[in-house]
Amino acid sequence: MEGMQDRQLYVERQESKPAQFTCPHCRQAAEYTVRWLVREKKKQLPRGAGAEERQRFAQARSYMVRVDEQLACRNPRCRRRFDVPTQQSVVLL
Repeated sequence: MEGMQDRQLYVERQESKPAQFTCPHCRQAAEYTVRWLVREKKKQLPRGAGAEERQRFAQARSYMVRVDEQLACRNPRCRRRFDVPTQQSVVLL
């Protein structure tokens, strides 16, 4: 098998998690739903993998990548968009 891709090592799914943020414009705190892409390591290595692929599979770990980079304020008078502050964009599981 030539050049195994990450898709062959992981099972991907989308997940939403609640998080508390304060809008930097109007200073109102609210709970927002942040979308994450969860990549879980497969149970077994795909067939036909060489020594290099086996080594990559052994070192692979499950992780989450944040999909949302910006959120819209929940305050009806503000509604401005702001960047997701101080939260990691990648989390190892």
